[in-house]
Amino acid sequence: MNSTANGSSGPWSCLDQLDSTASKIGATVILCLIFIVSLVANSLIVIIVYKTPNLRKPINFFIANMASSDLLHPIFLVPWNLLVLHGTNSLVIGGQLGQALCKLAPFFTIVSYTVSIQNLVLIAVDRFGAVVFPLRSPLIRSKLCPFFILATWIVAVTVNSPDLFTFELVESPEEFWCDMEWEKVFRESSSYASFVLAYYSLFTYIPVLLLVTLYSIIVIKLKTQAHPGEQSAYSQQQRDRRNRNVLQMSIAIVTVFVLCWLPYSINFLILQYQNRSSPFSCSFWIYDVVTVFMANMYCVINPIICFMFSSNYRKALKRLIKCSFVQA
Repeated sequence: MNSTANGSSGPWSCLDQLDSTASKIGATVILCLIFIVSLVANSLIVIIVYKTPNLRKPINFFIANMASSDLLHPIFLVPWNLLVLHGTNSLVIGGQLGQALCKLAPFFTIVSYTVSIQNLVLIAVDRFGAVVFPLRSPLIRSKLCPFFILATWIVAVTVNSPDLFTFELVESPEEFWCDMEWEKVFRESSSYASFVLAYYSLFTYIPVLLLVTLYSIIVIKLKTQAHPGEQSAYSQQQRDRRNRNVLQMSIAIVTVFVLCWLPYSINFLILQYQNRSSPFSCSFWIYDVVTVFMANMYCVINPIICFMFSSNYRKALKRLIKCSFVQA
């Protein structure tokens, strides 16, 4: 679900009206920082959950799954953006490598997004069961987590598989660019705009409404629940405190996800339904670049939130660093 890299007028041509060198240097620095921080931080989340027994719970398994999917961003999307940026809105490589990057960069980017939103819903369902029905069996048991995690990837790969067939590398004597050829592959059976609308409805807008509903119920439950008696008051307070800490982290992750991805999804829909005879202004294209960078920033901010809100993650990180120094 990425804009194609081609030679037509667009965001980079508008940025060229500003200080082209300064804008490219600034964008390059930001992309390199995203690459380094995202790669390191998300790898640490996966390693910590794997090596820390007391973190092997459904919510942490799903967070680690998100971190795994977020690793696809620095591996595929950042190099893609750098190639487009320094190729003046075209790719600087062709051949089999250019063709592979043309297909895999947009494919794995949207697969990562699809996996993340599914995990956010699973986390919300897990928290909903823990808070609203604390005395019942967990809605999502640890033994079932591998099944749910595998299912998120199967769904993401299946739904976004058209990207592997519709993105093609176009070569000319002077440049290479990646083009979306939806009509050529699917002809008139469906339009790309309809596919994008259906996708974002199923994997953004409906899940966001569901997340808001579930977390609203959880917050209300925590504020209104009555303690059963003095004997169990202490244990109840301890459970409430743990639930609130986990809830704060979960809501922070969801909030950042919405702030980073919702503007991009809306902007992308606008681009699909635009009137081709009325091109957008440079202000719109610059805003489009900002939404793309915000979407890229999610894979950086998400692991940082885990370390900020969870003392368990911080303690595990300290132990991991100490063990690394001792082994060194």
